[in-house]
Amino acid sequence: MTRLDRLLRPKSIAVLGAGWALNVIEQCGKMGFAGPVWPVHPTKAEIGGLKAYASLADLPGVPDAVFIGVNRFLTVEVVRELAAMGAGGAICFASGWTEAGEPELQAQLVAAAGDMPILGPNCYGVINYLDGALLWPDQHGGVRVDRGVALVSQSSNIVINMGMQKRALPVAYVACLGNAAVVGLAELAGALLDDPRVTAIGLYIEGIDDAAGFAALAQSARAAGKGIVCIKSGKTELSRVAAASHTASLAGGGAASSAFLRQIGVAEVNTPSELIETLKIFHVHGSLGTRLCSLSCSGGEAGLVADLAAPFGIEFPPVPDTVRARLGEILGPIVTIANPLDYHTFIWGDGPRTTDVFSTMLSGYDAGVYIIDTPRSDRCDPSGYQPALDAIVAAQVATGKPALPVASMAENFDEGYAAALMAQGVCTLMGLETALAAIRAAQVGPGPKDWRPLAPVAHRETVLLDEAAGKALLAAAGVAVPRSATAVDLAGLSVAGLTAPYALKGLGFAHKTEAGAVRLGVTSLEGQAEMVGATGYLLEEMVTGAVAEVLVGLRRDPVYGVSLTLGMGGVTAEVLADTVTLILPATEVEVLAALGKLRLWPLLDGYRGRKRADVAAVAALAVRLGQVMAADASLEEIEINPVMVRESGAVAVDALIRRAM
Repeated sequence: MTRLDRLLRPKSIAVLGAGWALNVIEQCGKMGFAGPVWPVHPTKAEIGGLKAYASLADLPGVPDAVFIGVNRFLTVEVVRELAAMGAGGAICFASGWTEAGEPELQAQLVAAAGDMPILGPNCYGVINYLDGALLWPDQHGGVRVDRGVALVSQSSNIVINMGMQKRALPVAYVACLGNAAVVGLAELAGALLDDPRVTAIGLYIEGIDDAAGFAALAQSARAAGKGIVCIKSGKTELSRVAAASHTASLAGGGAASSAFLRQIGVAEVNTPSELIETLKIFHVHGSLGTRLCSLSCSGGEAGLVADLAAPFGIEFPPVPDTVRARLGEILGPIVTIANPLDYHTFIWGDGPRTTDVFSTMLSGYDAGVYIIDTPRSDRCDPSGYQPALDAIVAAQVATGKPALPVASMAENFDEGYAAALMAQGVCTLMGLETALAAIRAAQVGPGPKDWRPLAPVAHRETVLLDEAAGKALLAAAGVAVPRSATAVDLAGLSVAGLTAPYALKGLGFAHKTEAGAVRLGVTSLEGQAEMVGATGYLLEEMVTGAVAEVLVGLRRDPVYGVSLTLGMGGVTAEVLADTVTLILPATEVEVLAALGKLRLWPLLDGYRGRKRADVAAVAALAVRLGQVMAADASLEEIEINPVMVRESGAVAVDALIRRAM
């Protein structure tokens, strides 16, 4: 039991505010809410046909849930009174708080609420379609259900729009967070997932308030077999500005948030339609396997599926030999047995043969896509498509594997047909490209058990260490760096103990190359001119025998703790946008797996006879630096660009390190 139970699943409801109260009363009546609804108004005797009470003190009982539709100043007083009387919770509808430059007023609201949960302020409300309880001041698109998914949004309009879907998704709850002044995202989502009637949850997220709490939520959801899918907007940079490093630009935007969601096993999509379709998969099947087959009665459709699937990283494995043999017997020699499969129209309308083909193909895979666009019923007769639909259902029953009817265009599959299939446990997906995005999202990994991100640190001013000091820090951490000498001026530099050729670097620059503060291949210090603006000099042995150059960057993130960015060295990662990001802590195995996702990975892995780079050394270096960041909260950023990777070993030849002032 959570502190939100009474608010989300109320036995009694109170409403304040004349116009908004009337809307809430009407919506509860339409949905058949069984409990009492008590309007509260100082002058009206009745609202919406119900007796109105002059004050909260006059109510016949303590309400479980309250919709507060009065102005923001009166809202604070109402919340204080509700908390004192032991109400279960409230929806604070009014706007004009922190989002409007009034944080002090919102702080007063939070203080007034005390231990009583409130959603908002600046919040539309919550709909419980399971019990018919609607603290919702407007129209909506849902119906009563016995079980279904929850939709949660930090934007009221976004979730209102999603609630109007016509895609046969059973919705159990719709809830808004507004400013999330008291109840945050993880707490609300967790309370909804605790309801055994909720099968999955879809989130529209503008900002994650508690990354560790959200990771714990994802773990609990996985344990319960309930999928989470989200749209993450804003792509959190918060108060951060792009700093002087490649890492700052590469790990900003959506890279950190997407890495975090991926690591905790939360599916991320880009559009409301993709979110709805992914939720349908989670509702019916849970997560999907990666071995996918596709069936259609057209070569054009088969080709289209293959083309559209490629950008999502969806592949269609070859047909297993036993499946191939059986399909050949059913379909004959004219049909080419392949995946995607064009089974032609020879079996169209023949229910038993179609079922045999559909079941046989599906038996060799984790899930199957069945392209089927039914004719519009207002101008055509769709009855000829029923044998194919029945065969899809039969294939799923026979194999125990997800059989997914997919309409190439969303409008080409009637909601009534989709609902009828959903009642039989078959999930119809609307729109081929959207369906493929949803399938890919539903192939989400399990996420590591008990993983939590490092604690975030508030934004602070930092100072850039010169490269000599940075290299000393790296060496102390066990990271290999070139042998070197330092001095405040060129005259003080000595090459004693060093082997030419050298790299001569001016200190005090974030980007030494752009400042003309790097000279490579130096064989003697004689005749070297001073570098304008240099605060000192670093002379290093040049690293030889490198197979590849890699960027390794770690930086504090105000939400997710510490991010790790990996890419090819120099400016290559930025120019080609070819990087991967992880949220720490991460293991060497996870770092290696991430490196393998780079488009330029073949250059590290012996492409066309090249020498293989010691990527294990890179992974060990990255993990070691993560441990350094975890142990020293003053470190804001460590970027090594490049790490020179040999066939054996890796050396950090350039380091940019920022520390809190």
